[in-house]
Amino acid sequence: VQLQASGGGLVQPGGSLRLSCDASGFNLDYFAIGWFRQAPGKEREGLLYITKVAGRTFYTESVKGRFTVSRDNAKNMVYLQMNSLKPEDTAVYYCAATNLASMDEYDYHYWGQGTLVTVSS
Repeated sequence: VQLQASGGGLVQPGGSLRLSCDASGFNLDYFAIGWFRQAPGKEREGLLYITKVAGRTFYTESVKGRFTVSRDNAKNMVYLQMNSLKPEDTAVYYCAATNLASMDEYDYHYWGQGTLVTVSS
């Protein structure tokens, strides 16, 4: 049972990138998936989550209007579409699972390896 984020890379400011979270082994009817990031020298930051069942979403102010989360329960996949990327979005991005609707990282008990996103010209 594990999570795996993928899709990171180098993108220019203003560009877009879509990250994927492979949640194989998780029944997304019972788990919410959150996305977090950690920039060099900074603490990990919660970005957004999508709930189980109803698929409600929550976005923090830092990404609201630019990032969109979606999921495909049949494929056990969650996607993070990132638009209008800024250099300050450069970080390692992680997906994580919880059975709560929460942005508190301590509520997430399952974490995947991250994927690096670099926004630079």
